[in-house]
Formats: sequence, C-alpha cells, structure tokens
Amino acid sequence: MSKTWKEELGDRITNELGEEIDIYETQMELKRQDKITNEIFGETRLRRGVYGQRYDNGQRFDGVRTQELAYQEGLTKGVNTVWDAPGMQRIKIPFGGVTANQLEVLADLAEEYSDNILHITTRQDIQLHYVHIEDTPALMRRLAASGITTREACGNSIRNVTACPLSGVCQTESFDVTPYAHALTQFLLGHPDCQDFGRKFKIAFSGCHHEACGLVAMHDFGCVAVLRDGKRGFETYVGGGLGAVPHQAKLYDEFLAEEDLLPTAQAIARVFARLGEKNNRARARVKFLVAKLGIEEFKRLIEEERKIMPEDPAWTAYLDDLTVTNEEPLVDASALNGQARPEGYGEWADTNVYKQRQDGYCVVTVALPLGDATSDQFRALADIARAHVKDTIRTTVEQNIVLRWVSESDLPEVYTALAEAGLGDPGAGTIVDVTACPGTDTCKLGIASSRGLAAELRTRLAAQSHELDAAIKHFRIKISGCFNSCGQHHVSDLGFYGISRKVGEYQVPHFQVILGGQWTENAGAYGLAIGAVPSKRIPDVVTRVTEAYLEQRQGDESFQAYVGRVGKAKVKEMLDDLTAVPAHDEDASYYTDWGDTREFTTGDMGKGECAGEIVPLIEVEMQGSEREAFEAQIHLDAGEYEEAYRKAFDAMLHAAKALVKTQYLDIPEDADQIVAEFRTRFFDTQLFWDNFAGGKFANYLFRHYEEKPNSHDRDTAHQIIEEAQLFIENAHACYGRMNVVNA
Repeated sequence: MSKTWKEELGDRITNELGEEIDIYETQMELKRQDKITNEIFGETRLRRGVYGQRYDNGQRFDGVRTQELAYQEGLTKGVNTVWDAPGMQRIKIPFGGVTANQLEVLADLAEEYSDNILHITTRQDIQLHYVHIEDTPALMRRLAASGITTREACGNSIRNVTACPLSGVCQTESFDVTPYAHALTQFLLGHPDCQDFGRKFKIAFSGCHHEACGLVAMHDFGCVAVLRDGKRGFETYVGGGLGAVPHQAKLYDEFLAEEDLLPTAQAIARVFARLGEKNNRARARVKFLVAKLGIEEFKRLIEEERKIMPEDPAWTAYLDDLTVTNEEPLVDASALNGQARPEGYGEWADTNVYKQRQDGYCVVTVALPLGDATSDQFRALADIARAHVKDTIRTTVEQNIVLRWVSESDLPEVYTALAEAGLGDPGAGTIVDVTACPGTDTCKLGIASSRGLAAELRTRLAAQSHELDAAIKHFRIKISGCFNSCGQHHVSDLGFYGISRKVGEYQVPHFQVILGGQWTENAGAYGLAIGAVPSKRIPDVVTRVTEAYLEQRQGDESFQAYVGRVGKAKVKEMLDDLTAVPAHDEDASYYTDWGDTREFTTGDMGKGECAGEIVPLIEVEMQGSEREAFEAQIHLDAGEYEEAYRKAFDAMLHAAKALVKTQYLDIPEDADQIVAEFRTRFFDTQLFWDNFAGGKFANYLFRHYEEKPNSHDRDTAHQIIEEAQLFIENAHACYGRMNVVNA
C-alpha cells in the first residue's frame, strides 16, 4: 500500500507541528461524528488557516461546479457548508520570507489541491482557493515538511507578523528588523497567553519612519526601528487598525529597548485577553480597548502586567543570535556597465529595481497583477532564485514578490527570465500597481467586484504608462469589495470600497470614493469617503481627479496637500455628474459588475412597482443623510470637531428616520421617537440585519444616542463619521432588501 503523507513526511516535520496537525485531524473526525459543535470546529479550522469561501457560479474553474451546488443547498438547509464545497487555505509567511524550495512546494500544492493560482495577500501571506477541507491535513503536512505552518493564520489569534520587505538592504533603515520579527513570531506562535482573544491581533515592523515599510500606524502593535546612543530599540505603537472604523495607532513608547520587546508584546496580549471585548465582536479589537481606557491607562496596565509575569529566558535568548536571519549573496557584486539591455528592460528597471545599501546589489520586485501567480510561475521564480540570489525572497504587502541580492550585472538576465515566465511587468509601486482584496470573487462579505475593477484600472493605466506625469506615477490605488478595508483603501491616494445602490427596481454596483489617505510614513493618515459612484464610472473618477490635480497643483504640492487646499467639497463637485445612473433600458451595462456579464445582485429582491421617473421618498431622505455625513467631513477638515460630531450623528438619525418612514410616514421629527421606532421596527425585528453586521451598525446609532462624549477631538469626530457612513450604507442595503410600501 502507498504511504500516506503523514507516513511519508513524518521525519521531516517537527514534533510540535506534527502534533498540531494530528489534533486538527482528530477534530475533523469528531466533527464528522457530530461530537463537537460547528462553533468549536469553526475556531479550530480558522486557527489553522482554513476558511469557507463564497462561490460565484463556479466561474473560476469547472471542477467546483457540482460542489458549489452542494454549497448553495447547504446554505438553504443551514448545515455546516465548509464540508460541502472547497474553501480557502491561508498560509503564514512571517515577514514575507520564503525559500526557493518552499516556492516549489507551494506551486505543487496549488496545482494538486487548488485552481493552480497562488494569491499574495496584503499581510504577506499566501492563499490557495478552492481547497477541499478533506485535503487540508495532507496540505498542512507538506507545508510543515518545508518549514511553513498555517497555525494561527486566521481566527482569534496573533496573525502573520509583517515587516518591510527591504529590511536588511534598505538605504534608510535604522537597522534590520528581520530577526526581531522572526523572534516575535516564534515566541508568540501558540503561546498560552495568546489563546483567549475576542478577535485577531496584528503586528508589524518597520525599519524607518518616512516610507510605508511596515505600515505600523494601522496595527494592533507596531514597531519602528530606532537607534539611541548606539543602542537598538523600537518606537512602539498600539491600538491601530483599519476595518470598518479605522483607528490611528497611539504612541506607546518612544524607545522600547530590544530586550523589552518580547515581554511587552506578551503583556499586551495578556491584558487584551483579559480586558478586551468578548461578546460583541464588532468592538473586540485592541483599538477599542485603547480608545476606551486611554493610552496612559492602557500603558499603566501593561507595566503592571509586566511586574507579575514570570520571567522567561526566551525574552532575551534570541538576542544572542540575531544573525539567524542573515542573508548572503549568491553572486559577487559587479556593475552592469555596457551590457546589452533586452527590449522592455529600461521601463521595467525604472520601476521594479531598487539599489540596496550594499554596493553592487539590487532588489528586484516581481509585479503580480491582483497578487496572483500560477504554479508554473512560482517554479520559474524558484529557478531564477537558485541561479541568482539563493533564498533571499520575500512577499510584500502590496501583493508582489521581491528578489534580494541581485548583482547589477545579472539584471538583464533576470529580467529576461521573468519576462519569459510572464512575470516581467513594469510598474511595481506605481499607480499601475493596483491593490485589491478578493472581493466578490471568493469573499462572503464582498459587495462589489474589487478585483474586476482593479483589473480594469490596471489595464487602462498600463496602456498609458508611457504618458504618466511623474507627479501621479507613484500614486497608490487600493480597492476593497466592502467597507472592511482588506484592500487597505483607507491609506491610499485614491481608495474605493464596494457598496450597492437601489435604482428603481434594480441593484447597481457602486464604490465609495476615499480621499485623504496617506501610504507613506507608515500609513500616516486615513482617508474618508466623499461619495458613491457607479462602479462603471470609477475609471472616470481616476482620470478626472488625477487630471485636476495635475492642472491645479501648486509647485511640487503633494496630492494630499492639494485635496486639503481645494477642499473635499470641490473634489466632490467635480465628480457629481458621474454619480448619475441611466435607466436600465438606456444602458444596462451599469447594472452589471466588472468582469461579470450577469445582472448585479446582492441577493434575492422583490420587484418594485415603480414604472417611471418617480423617486421614492426614502431615496430623497437617504440622499439627505449622505449630504449630512459629507458636511461632517467638511467640519472635520476645518477643525470644527464638535460640529462634525453633531452632523455625523444627525446623518445616522436621518437615515434611521428614512427607513422608519417606509412603515410610519408621519413620524415626528424627534430623536427619541426616531430611535425608539427604529429599534422596534428595524432592530428588534432584524430587518436591519445582514448576518451580524446590521446589528453592529445599528449599535453605532444607539451608542451615540445614549452616550455623548465629554469632549470633542479629531479622533472622536473621525470615528463617528466612519460609523455614520457605515450606518447609511447598511440603511441602503436594508432598503434594497425590502419591498417598500409607505404606510
């Protein structure tokens, strides 16, 4: 009999990883026998990176079609659908470091268990889609044998620890953060103090302040390398996060000595596990705990926790061997000099090659459209790495791969090999290099097609790449399929997140346009939505905004400074005509999404009775709530935080009133009665609910109605504006699910 993967690979897997996979396989068997609940098994598989996923009529490849039908059947019957159809396997790649051998193993797994596509995520992970749960133990063992784990890739755990992909070779870093990211990963993986969180916990490292690097400002725990009198330490931040309502991380310590890094992270984990929200998942992140306690009280609790923690030799043992992650070049450095350059090399080298601080060496960025590569392309990368750079390969948060320590003289040969593999696209780190989350392709929460839009923008921008003005060349465009910001739309020059709007009897895919975000300085500023535009007009938004900036900017004024000077109201005004949606019989293309010929829908909806140009009252009222939310932004930008807060709350109240009016036309203009009627008619009845999200968004209204802030500042105003926009979006979605008759 042939050996199982467990028998075949047993001596190549560490005892700890092997035992973890054995436990997981046992849990799978107990679930088959209905001896553990869906909830318990759900957390078990998520902690090992196994997700359920959305199916879109089996379009990705024919093999999922029959399983997708079973999945849909399972949905209607309420069974545990993860058994009925393939899902997604997330694979942790700490600090993005991967070897040539691991690339080949990943390629084999994608070919054998998935759809032959490997997807790089915005957290430097790798995801395989359409993986059947029955195959996951074998897949995990093959990964473990190559030194990769899926443990805690998902679930209420410490997620993949990210770090700047240039760490160790960057020209401006304080020092290489790689060994610290590696040490913290190993220390926290499976740590008993990290097993009782209410939600996920994300960590990032950056070697310097001014670049994007690790994006520490949007993390639960972020570390920026700092040198003080020759001693290494970290400027540390806590309580950052994007998601539906983003929070800018707060400065925790200006200089956390390297020997204090691990125990401080452990203490934060212990306090988060003890005091973090457990019942309401919507508020179960560290950012909400920091906001609730205040940074000084949070810091006091961490310092008190440190005092009672038992000493652990692991806290400092790693400092004896910081060379464990050191890299060596394969090829001696030599200059390019007069070597012949192949066609296309110049444009590629201009955007995809970065000179290391080590003379004669470069980092090559392999640009992956939408973060995707095939199994054969991964094998080609492994061959290129073995020929030119050893195992100095990293994934990036912009969904690309970098090859480090390429000798300058090897660049033409590397480019030729990449181009032959279909990996020679230029434009890495430019406006062409659009980031997108999976969106409606595979994510259950996706509303509009982020990948479809990203592909369209990339195609258009790449065609114009020779004509792009230098001022917009390095713009970042980031797209999420919903408000959750998995595409990091809050920290881009131009951000978009997917929503839907009801036009007559139809649903129309739209995107909110986000302005004010900043990618550099480790995600230095978060943007806000200025208005919704039909998905099919978003390319026009990009063209119009960038052209206006080029025409109107003063000197070398940045885009963020330009928006601040002219004002968001002016930018919104220039986009107003793009918000119009023609009637279905005039132009049906508006009623489909990018990359999908079917009519757009977010679910089964009743057919309305509107036959002409009559606009229902609720749509007029909802437009008013959107106007108030935007006015709140104007007050925020003017530093009028109390007025911004009031306007944002009024916007939520207005949207709630709009919904109530569909059932109670003569409701008084009284906040108490509006909130009471909304609670009775839409919250208690769960009409406002869409899975758990509607209840979460309703609570934004209730909380601000019941608890007025003692003082007003920028953070408080910014957060309620985000919450108001999400409440309004869910009100739109609720209306879209309704058969509205005013009574």
